[in-house]
Amino acid sequence: MSEKQKFTEDELAKIVELREANAQKITEFGQVELEILLTNQRIEALKDAKNKLQEDYVGLQDKEQDLIKELNNKYGAGTVDISSGEFIPSNWLFD
Repeated sequence: MSEKQKFTEDELAKIVELREANAQKITEFGQVELEILLTNQRIEALKDAKNKLQEDYVGLQDKEQDLIKELNNKYGAGTVDISSGEFIPSNWLFD
C-alpha cells in the first residue's frame, strides 16, 4: 500500500475552490427552482382570477340581456339616451 501524501497548498486551494463553486451552483439551482415554483403559483393565481373575471363578465352579460328584455317589454324597441335618461322609440327615429 502507498504512503499518505500531502497535497500542495496550490492543489488543496484548487480542490477547495472547486467544492465552494459546486456548493454555490447547487445553491443557485435551488434559488432558480424556488423562483420557478413561486412563478408557477403566481400564474395559477392569475388564471384563477381570470376565470373568476370571465364568470363575472358572463353574469353581467346575462343581467344586461334580462334588463333589455324587461325594458323592451315595458317600452318597446328603442335606444336609451343615458345623459338625459330618455327612451327613444325605434319608430321615432324614422319619423
